[in-house]
Amino acid sequence: MSFLTTYIFANNLWRVLLVVLLIFITLIARIPRRVWRQQMGWLLMLCFFVLVIGAISPDGLGISYQPRLPDAKTAKLLVHNPESKLATRENVKGAPVEKTPSLSQHKSQHQGYSYVLFAKGPVTVTRYSLDLGVSLSTILFTVIYSTNLYLLTTAPEEITAGIENLMQPLRRLRLPVTEITLLLTLSLRFIPLVLEEIQNLIRSVMTRAINWKKLGFKGATKVWLIVAERLLENLLLRAEQMANAMVVRGFTSPNEHQVQWHNLRLTRRDWLALGVLILFWGVRLAIGTEV
Repeated sequence: MSFLTTYIFANNLWRVLLVVLLIFITLIARIPRRVWRQQMGWLLMLCFFVLVIGAISPDGLGISYQPRLPDAKTAKLLVHNPESKLATRENVKGAPVEKTPSLSQHKSQHQGYSYVLFAKGPVTVTRYSLDLGVSLSTILFTVIYSTNLYLLTTAPEEITAGIENLMQPLRRLRLPVTEITLLLTLSLRFIPLVLEEIQNLIRSVMTRAINWKKLGFKGATKVWLIVAERLLENLLLRAEQMANAMVVRGFTSPNEHQVQWHNLRLTRRDWLALGVLILFWGVRLAIGTEV
């Protein structure tokens, strides 16, 4: 949550540091490389393309516009010769299009400031477009990978236990807090099953050595529709098996059973984590605030 909240109103330096910190935490968390290597690689590649596209896109500051009123020469001609309306219209239409002054023209002789960082052919990179590209790419990586890293390093029971404790005040409003957390736990438990079913179906299609060129577009569409139908059937079967397992164990309603998710007790590691979190926010306020 801190990674997502500190991103708000932060400068690009802090946003890049968040990406580096997420990669560093992944390396020291002792997560198997096969779990995060491919996903991080594809995500970094996607963010790089977003950065490039955002950097070379127009920043919108060099806007061309047509003047609403005629220039002084055309206005004078209209006053002295009112009959030349056609010529006036042609002059107005043919008037040169004015442009806002480019910020690259205002350079400081002492600091060598330049608004345009790179300009070669049709490719132009300005300071604003580069900042926009960095902002888009870093927020994409932070939102996706921080969530994934949190789910990889934290057990579903611990997540639901923390959420249930935070939602305790809602019990006064007679909201089913335990049922909500139970649904969250079951959904988190169900995600690996969905991924497993998808992998099994993909492997089953690959082992059959289907010649996709002979099938054509219509035949390939039919095959993937069959695969999607089979996936839905398998997921419904898994959900039914999970529900039957809960009924066999006598679980009918969370209000009639005491659901023990996890005993929340602060240990030395928790106090150390709180200290690191306070230091994290201190650094954010010191160097990460956008001016």
